[in-house]
Amino acid sequence: MSDTPRIHLGSLLRTSSDAHAEGNLDHLSYEQGGAEQTLRFARLAPFEADVNSLGGEEMYLQGHFEPTLVMECARCLREVEVPLEIKLGTLLRYDPAAEAPYLEEADTGEEILVFGDPDLDLSAYLAETTLLAAPLSVLHAPDCLGLCQVCGHDLNEGPCEHMAQVPVEEIDDLLGTPEGTVHARQTPFAALRDLKLPED
Repeated sequence: MSDTPRIHLGSLLRTSSDAHAEGNLDHLSYEQGGAEQTLRFARLAPFEADVNSLGGEEMYLQGHFEPTLVMECARCLREVEVPLEIKLGTLLRYDPAAEAPYLEEADTGEEILVFGDPDLDLSAYLAETTLLAAPLSVLHAPDCLGLCQVCGHDLNEGPCEHMAQVPVEEIDDLLGTPEGTVHARQTPFAALRDLKLPED
């Protein structure tokens, strides 16, 4: 079961009392660049949030979120589960004119989550926080061999026929280049080898 990450702030706005929300999420749906996006998790991700009044229309949200992202191994594209422990903390400001929650930068440089509906949907905020906390790339194992660049075979499952095709350059490295052979080592500077320069 997945709860929508909402926190009800109507009472807080009227009486300055605290607000609390918690639940478990198997995904987050949010809008980015005018398109609906979905962030899915490998297992239910618990979240907990508390909001305290700072006076007037401003308040502070704090809590934690523990999603397990499913990412692709950077070498072989296998699925990798990436558990995250995220500490939540952001300023909030109530603005009845705001049609949807959005982030803006305060004079102090801090980000403020501006919202107009007291029934605040935290989906976009949690999604952005998760994406910022996620690593740029992951490996399913430190010694991952990746994919064959010719046929795409997963080399972690064993060699493929293309691994037997050793480049001439590697043979030359091991045995040396026999004099008079046609296949001289190919380097970016091979054409300069016989260039004659004027003597000073």
